Amino acid sequence: MSKKRKTWKAFKKACMVTLLAAGMVMGVQTGAKAIDFKAQGEWLVGFGLSDGRFVDKVGGHKTDSEDNFNAGQRIRLQLDAVASEALSGTVYFEIGDQKWGSDVDAQGGAALGADGNGVVKVKNAYIDWMVPQTDLKLRMGLQGIALPNAAGGSAILDADVAAVTANYKFNDNVGLTVLWMRPVNDNFGGWTRGGGTARDTNYLDNIDLFTLSVPLTFDGIEVTPWATYGIMGKNSLDGYDDGGVVRYNGNRLSGRNAWSTSDGILHHTLINYAPGFNTGTGDLSNGFGKSHAYSSLFWFGLPISLTLWDPLNIELEFDYGYSGGFGSYDLWKRGDSLVRADSRREGWLIKALVEYKFDWGVPGIFGWYASGDDGDMKNGSKRLPSISGAGTFTSFMGAGGTDWAPYGRGNLIEYNMTYAGTWGVGLQVRDMSFLEDLTHTFRVALWGGTNSPSMVKYFNDREAAMQGAWGSDGPYMTTHDNLLEFNLDNTYQIYENLAVNLDLGYIVNMYDSDTWNRRWMDDDHVSKKDAWKAQVTFAYTF
Repeated sequence: MSKKRKTWKAFKKACMVTLLAAGMVMGVQTGAKAIDFKAQGEWLVGFGLSDGRFVDKVGGHKTDSEDNFNAGQRIRLQLDAVASEALSGTVYFEIGDQKWGSDVDAQGGAALGADGNGVVKVKNAYIDWMVPQTDLKLRMGLQGIALPNAAGGSAILDADVAAVTANYKFNDNVGLTVLWMRPVNDNFGGWTRGGGTARDTNYLDNIDLFTLSVPLTFDGIEVTPWATYGIMGKNSLDGYDDGGVVRYNGNRLSGRNAWSTSDGILHHTLINYAPGFNTGTGDLSNGFGKSHAYSSLFWFGLPISLTLWDPLNIELEFDYGYSGGFGSYDLWKRGDSLVRADSRREGWLIKALVEYKFDWGVPGIFGWYASGDDGDMKNGSKRLPSISGAGTFTSFMGAGGTDWAPYGRGNLIEYNMTYAGTWGVGLQVRDMSFLEDLTHTFRVALWGGTNSPSMVKYFNDREAAMQGAWGSDGPYMTTHDNLLEFNLDNTYQIYENLAVNLDLGYIVNMYDSDTWNRRWMDDDHVSKKDAWKAQVTFAYTF
C-alpha cells in the first residue's frame, strides 16, 4: 500500500472518530437539555449564649458544662434533576454544623485554616417516579419522613431515614400511603471478650418499620389514621453510633446509651438506649437475662385537624406505642440491691391545640398528657416509645423555633422531644406583627411529670436523668417535678431571601430536691439551676 493511500485511510479514520465523538457530545447535550436542574438551599450563621443544664452541683462540686458562648454555621444545598412530572431525582447536601474555632470531627473545618474534614454530609438522596398509566407515586432513597401528626409535631418519628414511600389518591377525599423504612442495619461489630476475635458481626442488627396511613380530607376536616409495625434485632442498637464494636465483662458498652456494667451485672438508667431510639432496653443476652432474636415494635396514631369554623383552628392527636423488649434483666436499686425488671416499654400520649387567627397574630392554647412509669419494674416502662420524635409546642425544650443552635450538645434543643412521661399546658401568640417585616412568637408552658417518684432510686446517673441525655426524650420528670418555660422568638426579614432571628428562652427549674436527694444512693446532694438561652441566627434561603 502506497504512503498516500495510508495517509488517506488514516485521515478517514480520524474523521470517523471525530464525528463519533461529536455525535456523543451532541447526544449528551440533547439529553441534558431534557433535564431541568433546580437548586435551592439555606445558609445559617449564628451566635448564641446559653446554659441548658438543670444541674449546678453534685456533692458541692460544679458539674461539667460547655462554653456559654458559641458561634457556628450550617449550609444545606439541594439539587433536583427533573426529567418530567413523572420522574425526578434529588440530592441534598449538608455542610456542618461547624462550630467556629473547632477542628474536631463532626464540628471540624472551622478552626484556623478552615480545612477540616468530616463536615460534608449527604442528608437526602432519592428518586421520585410514577408508575406509568397510574396515579401511584413512589419515592426511594434517603428522605425526610414525618409520621402523620397534628398539635405540636410528631412524637414518634420526624427524621431522615432510608425508605421507600408509595402514595396513591383514590379521589379528592381519600388517599393511601405505604412506607417501608430501614433506620438501622449492619452497624454491629460483634461481641468480644478480653480482646478476643469479634463474633456475630452484623448478626440480628436490623430495625425495619412498615407504616400504613389513610389520609381523609373533607371540607374543614383532616383525619389521618396510621399504624406502624416494626421488628428490632437484639443487636441492632449495640454499637450504633459508637464505631460498631460492643464489649462487656467490665468494659464499656455503646458510648452514648446510658448503660453501664458492674461486676458483670447490667443495669440501666431508664433514660435512653441510643441516640434517637427511645424504645426501651436492648440486648440482654450473654447471661444478663432472657433474650429473644427479635422484638416487636408497634405504634398507632390518630391526628385530627378541624378548620370548620375558620379562623378557628383545632388540632387533636392520640398516639400509642409498644416495644416488646428482650425479656427480663437485673436492675440495681440504690446501687446496693438487685430487682428483676422487664425490658418492655409501652405508653400513650394525647395532645391538643386551639388557636384563633386575627390580623395582628394568632393566639392559642395547647396541652398534652403522656403516660409515665408506675414504679413497678416487673411490668416494664410505661412511657411512650419512639424512634426520633420532634415535638414543636415550645422552642427551647422542643423544636418549635429556629430548630438550630450555634452551640453544642448539652443544650435543650438537642432533645428528640416526645413528651413521654410528662404533661403540660401552655399559652402562645404566634406570628404577631406590629411593624412591617417584623414578627414575634411568645409562649409560656408549664411542664409536669407523670413518672412515679420511686423511680429515682433506680437511676445510676442522677445528673443525666434530670438533665436528659443527648438524643433522649428530654429530662426525666416525676409527679413531684415541674418546669416553667418562656419563649420569645423574633424574625426580621431584611431582604426577600435574608432573615435574622432572635430567639430567647428561659426555664424555671422546679424539680423537687427532696425527691431527687432523699431517694438517692449516697449523701451527695444535687443543686439545681434554671436554664436560659439567647441566640441570633442569620438565614439566607433561596
